[in-house]
Amino acid sequence: MKKARVKRTPQPLKRRIKRWALRVLGALLALPVVLTLLYTVVPPYSSLMLYRTVTGQPVWRKWVPLNEISVNLQRSVVVSEDATFCLHGGVDWPAVRGQVGKLFDGKRPRGASTITMQLAKNLFLWNGRDYVRKALEVPLALLLDGVLSKRRLLEIYLNVAEWGPGIYGAEAASETFFGKTAAKLSANQASLLATALPNPIARNPAKPASGHRRLAGINRSRAQVAGEVLNCISALER
Repeated sequence: MKKARVKRTPQPLKRRIKRWALRVLGALLALPVVLTLLYTVVPPYSSLMLYRTVTGQPVWRKWVPLNEISVNLQRSVVVSEDATFCLHGGVDWPAVRGQVGKLFDGKRPRGASTITMQLAKNLFLWNGRDYVRKALEVPLALLLDGVLSKRRLLEIYLNVAEWGPGIYGAEAASETFFGKTAAKLSANQASLLATALPNPIARNPAKPASGHRRLAGINRSRAQVAGEVLNCISALER
């Protein structure tokens, strides 16, 4: 005797949509974790590099390990972008609180982004100055700092930073602007590259404008007296 088939009651549309939305949300939350673990050993591409590749625009990047990037450039970039790189856990909370206070006072806040926060933006987010992106940078930076060593963070940052249209990473930038490898950069050249980072499209390290030269001079002087801004990266590792 055949058993009667039990008809399944179709799930309400709202329930199915909610289930799929939760799955998508779970995947989006898990993706940065999976990628960060992968980036402990795999050289990553930035989101901007991927966008340019997908849209058929040229991308030039040569990945090199940190010990093949001049310490001059390492120091200059840390002094310029995040002098407390070795002291915080991905987010410089006093700087963030200061900028939030300015916002509540009706003043225009200025960047409190650490190198780790900038790296979070480069790897996972988009360019722009909107507050949604800035808010997302914080948990992503904490994730990166919790999984990756300081050495690896700086290594990735210097290999994905944009130094001009389609030019990514210290090696490609060094060869483009100075005709030499990143390992051979002088202190002056390193400062010109470091101070180009906030505006890599407009600032040409090989042909710096007067304002760019002034910023590079200030950076070079600060880098010389900055002390152990790289003390979280041992001499053996460098």
